[in-house]
Amino acid sequence: MIPVEDMQIAYNNMDKELKDSLHLAYDRIKSYHEKQLPKSWMNYESNGTILGQKVTAVDRAGLYIPGGKAAYPSSLLMNAIPAIVAGVEEIVVCTPTPDNEPNELLLAACHLCGIKTVIKVGGASAIALMAYGSKTLKKVDVITGPGNIFVATAKKLVFGEVNIDMIAGPSEIGILADETANTNYLAIDLLSQAEHDEMASSIMITTSQRIADETSTEVDNYLKELERNEIAQKSIDERGCIIVTSSMGEAIDLMNDIAPEHLEVMTQSPFELLPKIKHAGAIFLGQNTPEPIGDYIAGPNHTLPTGGTAKFYSPLNVEDFMKKSSIISFSQNAIDEIGEQCALLADTEGLTAHAKSVRVRLGK
Repeated sequence: MIPVEDMQIAYNNMDKELKDSLHLAYDRIKSYHEKQLPKSWMNYESNGTILGQKVTAVDRAGLYIPGGKAAYPSSLLMNAIPAIVAGVEEIVVCTPTPDNEPNELLLAACHLCGIKTVIKVGGASAIALMAYGSKTLKKVDVITGPGNIFVATAKKLVFGEVNIDMIAGPSEIGILADETANTNYLAIDLLSQAEHDEMASSIMITTSQRIADETSTEVDNYLKELERNEIAQKSIDERGCIIVTSSMGEAIDLMNDIAPEHLEVMTQSPFELLPKIKHAGAIFLGQNTPEPIGDYIAGPNHTLPTGGTAKFYSPLNVEDFMKKSSIISFSQNAIDEIGEQCALLADTEGLTAHAKSVRVRLGK
């Protein structure tokens, strides 16, 4: 376990400009997620029935923050802030530390978020620790955060023992582009995901053969400049593609089938296409909205569904750290009014005690 003092020292030692950037990201992410906060409510009927919903935060949340190939303080902010907004009392962070040296910026981000428990453990072991607990660590209620295939598989196995956010795979980007798109932007945006991981996928669908050809050339040129060029090159070679369609309608249909984690819309009128886009984790509209702006500082969460699961999963949000309880209260008048119908329904299912439980309360 990393001492709280180390987090304070890491924060104090940060360069001022970097500290200001971290605070800006924190404030924007927090402001966005505060708008997601669900509310408890009550509804009062004239016969004395009270129905409602009570929304409460889970007691403990476990955050897995990757740290093998690279350190991701941004993932700490994206996972911790929704939990903070939800009102989670205890947050536990597990992160791998190559050479036993935690990333200083990650520690500084933990201090900014007020996190006290950071454990140097990664992979499936970290998921098991948070899900089942130990002699010194109480089990959590929900585990969130991205990781490699071992982390994802472990999360799948412990689901039911705890809640999880989603089963996330390698990063993805999809781009819809027409003849007005800037090929320089398109190329580097495709590579912004390719440099994550050899398994990442970068897919562009365009209505223009010229855009396709020029973007492909630009990708090759940019690859030579990247620090992680070997990773990006393998990703592009094995999982990257540019598809040319006869119409934008065809392009959108195909992209909806892919349901990418990130979707950039680089067209003349991107907001006109928005109603037709059904499946994407996050949608970036316009030439000046690159995917990385969403990774760090825009505000919406960057923990997103992958592998086509955007068809039924949502981005990580405040509600992932909350649960809802139904509230029901009947007066004598209320149960007299609809109790017999309830008992009849119980009779049809052969549940005698259910029916009698209602009928003994009916007015004579």
